[in-house]
Amino acid sequence: MSVTIAPEQYLTFTLGRDIYALQIAPIREIIEYPGLTEIPMTPEFLRGVINLRGAVVPVIDLAVRFGRGLTKVGRRTCIVITEIAGDNGPLPLGILVDGVNEVLEVGAEQIEDKPDFGLGLRPDFVSGMIRHHNDFIVMLDIGHVLSVHELEKLVEGDTAPLESVAAG
Repeated sequence: MSVTIAPEQYLTFTLGRDIYALQIAPIREIIEYPGLTEIPMTPEFLRGVINLRGAVVPVIDLAVRFGRGLTKVGRRTCIVITEIAGDNGPLPLGILVDGVNEVLEVGAEQIEDKPDFGLGLRPDFVSGMIRHHNDFIVMLDIGHVLSVHELEKLVEGDTAPLESVAAG
């Protein structure tokens, strides 16, 4: 008797010319770019905060986090609202992206190990590669990309810790 593993869902989105994928599980919603309230003296990757139904949600510019410069806001720019584990429970964070593409059903046979080089990203940011048609899509490890502890270390000295900003 063989065991069939159900496909997992991944949201694909664009940053510049590159396509990335995130598992659907930590994603809460996708919103049109509403404009941001900037916070003085914060690192460049923390583009600002938004008011999401009364909650203050920090927004991370993923392109800056990847060392690629500020995302230019265009007609497809949106914010992917995720929820990551914080010390005091789930923490909502927004990710600024150039555009959302589609949700893919990905079977285990479509997933490849991450290459040792050539992605232009920190290796811990990548969990693997999705074979899709004749291309590969980089699967991001959201836990590392949006590590609360690492982001706090980057923010320390410039402003209050990220969780304090989110607690508003």
